Amino acid sequence: MDNQTLIQYFHWYYNEEEKLWIKAKKEAETLAGIGITAIWFPPAYKANSGASSVGYDPYDLYDLGEFDQKNAIETRYGSKAAYQEAIQVLQEKGIAVIADVVFNHKAGGDELEKMMVRTVNPENREEFTSEAYEIEAWTKFNFPGRKGQYSEFTWNKDCFSGIDWAEDRKEMGIYSIQNQYGEGWEEVPSTELGNYDYLMYNDVEFRNPEVRADLKCWGEWYVNTCGMRGFRLDAVKHISTDFLTDWLDHMKNAFPEGFFVVAENWNIESLEALQQYLEVTEGRMQLFDSLLHRNFHHAAEERENYDLTKIFDNTLVQTHPLLTVTFVDNHDSQPLQALESYVEFWFRPLAYALILLREQGIPCVFYPDLYGATYTDENKEGEELEVVLPVLPGLAEITKIRKTLAYGLQREYLDFPNCIGWTRAGIGDKEDSGLAVLMSNGAEGFKAMEMGLQHAGRVMVDAIGGRAEEVSVNDNGWAEFFCNAESLSVWVFKQE
Repeated sequence: MDNQTLIQYFHWYYNEEEKLWIKAKKEAETLAGIGITAIWFPPAYKANSGASSVGYDPYDLYDLGEFDQKNAIETRYGSKAAYQEAIQVLQEKGIAVIADVVFNHKAGGDELEKMMVRTVNPENREEFTSEAYEIEAWTKFNFPGRKGQYSEFTWNKDCFSGIDWAEDRKEMGIYSIQNQYGEGWEEVPSTELGNYDYLMYNDVEFRNPEVRADLKCWGEWYVNTCGMRGFRLDAVKHISTDFLTDWLDHMKNAFPEGFFVVAENWNIESLEALQQYLEVTEGRMQLFDSLLHRNFHHAAEERENYDLTKIFDNTLVQTHPLLTVTFVDNHDSQPLQALESYVEFWFRPLAYALILLREQGIPCVFYPDLYGATYTDENKEGEELEVVLPVLPGLAEITKIRKTLAYGLQREYLDFPNCIGWTRAGIGDKEDSGLAVLMSNGAEGFKAMEMGLQHAGRVMVDAIGGRAEEVSVNDNGWAEFFCNAESLSVWVFKQE
């Protein structure tokens, strides 16, 4: 079986003339050829900001670019038909489609309702700052453009636990809706800000059994309509784990073949919190390793002052490799975004080697590194900036190497602060498999590493072009490998 490799097939500012669903369909064969086995698509349903939305302000989960709602029929990424066609073509090429599921909130209600609320301290949501009083807010969703097709369920104030805008008062705040399910927030994994149930927009009330029932119906409808093979769950630290495990169990019962599920629980401080989440959810989902991303970001900033032997310290891939999806960057960490912590360009090839060419974890490639991106937006000071993210040289070659050669026993040489490496011994089922990786964050590096007696006498070359010399595996199965300063070399067996 080939190694798994995911790609996040979008970024926050995707602005190419070609709609994303059409582009993905055209690229299916190329992506399969470089070893991509799964593609994470952005949210495909109609959002509050219509055709301009990235998708994380969801309005109608049943509108996949089919109905005239929010001043648009198609979404930013295309039509429902194009989405379905892309999924079909990609999966025919062996690339599983992973759909982004945003359960935490809804945005863009259709009608005002009156409700009783209490304000809370934004820095401690457990602390009420008022007695109950009445406001009007946009909490009724009847989806007039869809007219009840696929689902007649109407969302109202009983479907939400909180909101951030009182229309009658024209005031922003964090309002806890006082309903029959409790005056306070739901129990969620994150205790940041006291209780981090509330994130944005209309916070969904998962204690309401009608909400749960509709989301289960939607899940079945979504898979039956589009046929995806996995889900990426957004913002899970803000969502009741009781609901998510219930929903996933329901989906597995409805579709016994199961799904690949990865969740975003953004945390760059506490390994224990991520480990606890995996324990509570009992292996139902994988997690993105935001802690490894943090290490990459620090390593790139500190250059030769960073101790590369500690690159995997306090990361999820180190402690739970079978439940971890690794990544270098994503749409939240890219320049000018909310969690901006973009890994500097010089270190990106090293970071990708650390996730793509090792045994542990399932790696996820970021769209701009394969295709490039150019966009403009305002920074925190209100200045408009142009950002250019170039194609990362050698990335496609490294993903191909993962597909064809990165197999077998892994020997570690994480033993020098500025130069680390590892080898993979290869397996019989993969012709010429096996490799050696060496990287330096300082001066030119060299290191003796073992390939194995079975490779004695074989010649190896740097597949990504950093070094021109050849190295030979000696009679004891060892060889001395080299890499350039602040660079990476990937040594593979020379083809005769």
